[in-house]
Amino acid sequence: MIQQIKKYSKLEEFVNSSLQSHQVLDIDLTLNSIGYQDAQGLGTALVNCTNLSNLTLYLNGNQIGAAGAQSLGFALANCKNLSNLKLYLSDNQIGDQGTSGLGSGLANCNNLKNLTLDLYKNQISSMGASGLGSALANCNNLQNLTLDLQDNLIGDQGVSGLNSALANCTNLSNLTLNLNQNQIYNLHALGLGSVLANCQHLSDLALIVSMNKIGQQHVSGLGSALANYNNLSNLTLDLSYNQIDDQSASDLGSVLANFNNLQNLKLSLSQNKIGAIGAQSLGSALANCSKISKLTLDIYENKIGDQGVSSLGSALANCNNLQNLKLDFGFNQIGEIGASDLGSALVNYSNLLNLTLDLRSNQIGAKGASYLGSALASCTNLSNLTLGLRDNQIGDQGTSDLGSALANCNNLSYLALHLEINQIGAKGASDLVFALKNCTNLSNLALQLGYNQIGATGASGLCSALANCKKLSNLTLNLNENQINESQQLTVNSKYLKLKRLVVFYLDFNW
Repeated sequence: MIQQIKKYSKLEEFVNSSLQSHQVLDIDLTLNSIGYQDAQGLGTALVNCTNLSNLTLYLNGNQIGAAGAQSLGFALANCKNLSNLKLYLSDNQIGDQGTSGLGSGLANCNNLKNLTLDLYKNQISSMGASGLGSALANCNNLQNLTLDLQDNLIGDQGVSGLNSALANCTNLSNLTLNLNQNQIYNLHALGLGSVLANCQHLSDLALIVSMNKIGQQHVSGLGSALANYNNLSNLTLDLSYNQIDDQSASDLGSVLANFNNLQNLKLSLSQNKIGAIGAQSLGSALANCSKISKLTLDIYENKIGDQGVSSLGSALANCNNLQNLKLDFGFNQIGEIGASDLGSALVNYSNLLNLTLDLRSNQIGAKGASYLGSALASCTNLSNLTLGLRDNQIGDQGTSDLGSALANCNNLSYLALHLEINQIGAKGASDLVFALKNCTNLSNLALQLGYNQIGATGASGLCSALANCKKLSNLTLNLNENQINESQQLTVNSKYLKLKRLVVFYLDFNW
């Protein structure tokens, strides 16, 4: 029997409702100027929801403070049948005292199986985090836990205390821990070793420690925690905006090489200090994860260069089960040689169905675009492609060559091309789209062509070429900053509106 969800967006309506009849509740009081007294009233009402099993409560951006959080904790402790709880308390100034009080209440929810707790931006230090962890250790039946503690003041000590306590939640199968921007220096302080050693059912782990101060001497701590744990099938690891260099990347690679059963990996290392050697080490490690079918690798704004992208591309070709791949190599000093080598590697990705490749703000030029296009033409199973070449000086020649190559991707149904700031004129744009008519299954097309020199004549030519794409039903076209005045924009827009097959159409001259 499906239980009916009761939804409330006003505190008074909920308080005056038939409280004992509620089994599944969704209460959204976001930005409602809820203070301590209102939180206390809310808690009193929840105590009387004796049959409550599922609760989603949004209190983001209020002023409940420590006392309000404690009142909520007391109330939840009396909801004995609660098995699913989502509690959103971001930006409420609850501090250490409120966090500990809330945790003490949750410790009495013995039937909790699924818990999402959002405590973003709440002035929580190591004391509050450790207290919360000690309380959650009593929730022995927890299977799925999402804990968002980003933008607090937890530090190494607080994280260590938190995770040491979580090691007692031995039934966990899914754990998401967001510690973004928390003054963490040492990954060893995370205490993941004890968590993973005790949580033998854990198959999904998401660890977000971006915008901290983690560097070379500290990544090895993660290695000691994860090295002997290979039951994970899904791993998200976000180390972006830290101080990770080649040695750190190598250490991280050594860890990842042990995950023999990994099927889905999301690895974010953007805005660090990784060069070609670090990229090569990462690639060699990922080549050992033979079961991976879905990979997201974000190395945006490092310094891997041609050699680094070549090593990564070649190594990933050994992941024979890859079907879904997202690569962000933007701002990495990659030239036409790197683009060529990456293309040569892509030819070997025989099972690839969905590809997102972002190479924005590099220097691949016309030849690099041509090499990439030729490679993509060999990925015959591709059905969804997003290609980001913004700011790469590919010009008309590179754009035309890219189009000619993509014309061989017969199975493409979705194509998004980001070609802004590339010195493309009317001819290059027209050649590109005219070639796409051969993509006989193409139904969704997004062209980002802003900041080029296409002009009104080129824009009209694009429309004429698009008329040949027989199955196209969804079109997004960005032509901002392309030397097209307002009068010309109206004329061009009216021409596109005559493309009768389009179901969804969006044309932007001002984006």
